[in-house]
Amino acid sequence: MSIQWCFIKFKLIGAFLFMSRILCEKCQRPIIACICNFICKIDNPTAVLVLQHPSEVKQTKGTVALLSRSLNHCQVLVGEDFSEHDELNIMLANHQALLLYPSAESEVLSLTKYEFNSTNINHDEKSKQPKLLIILDGTWKKAFRMFMLSSNLQALKQVRLPDTLANNGQYLIRKVAKKNALSSLEACCFALALLDNELGENELDDNQLGDKVLNNMKQSVDCGLYQDLLNKFAQFNQFQLSFRPST
Repeated sequence: MSIQWCFIKFKLIGAFLFMSRILCEKCQRPIIACICNFICKIDNPTAVLVLQHPSEVKQTKGTVALLSRSLNHCQVLVGEDFSEHDELNIMLANHQALLLYPSAESEVLSLTKYEFNSTNINHDEKSKQPKLLIILDGTWKKAFRMFMLSSNLQALKQVRLPDTLANNGQYLIRKVAKKNALSSLEACCFALALLDNELGENELDDNQLGDKVLNNMKQSVDCGLYQDLLNKFAQFNQFQLSFRPST
């Protein structure tokens, strides 16, 4: 290898390391890994609260950073046991809340108009409060621990996505224990599309919304407000994959 080539290579490595230290003012990620081009501003009718496990906060392949910067009504709280979390408990008292979590007691989301959580308050009064979708951001094991530790979460009405959606994820950039598991962003967008009646096939009734429709959802159904973000997510996947060394 010539001295000139070694010098060029040294300069390239130096430039890469320099760029990796400079943070984007908006997304606070290194310039070289900036996600601003994938942010898609959406005024979501149903507010979202992400309960994030501490181990996910600095996970560069995580999707909550993109999700929270895209949805106008989205908040992130970090922790593991939320039972005595004052901010969360205040939000629960002032919202109709659903927990997106596939527990044994969870109901499958469909095009049905759901009644949100109505405990500890008159039903008529609760129905006037804003709606809130809560998701857990963590590995399956850590999300389970968060759920089991947090008694206030266990008291909420729990919902899950149809299996044909839950098993059809496009999260290519991170190894997960469950085959084709959805990212937090995908799960949230599909749940919101169902709750906000944003699916392109919204003229269908519940009996018509079968496995055939859901199996072809990504090709045949427009998720309305949330489709642009799902498209950006696909680009985000490819962007992250570009950092992998070629084989």
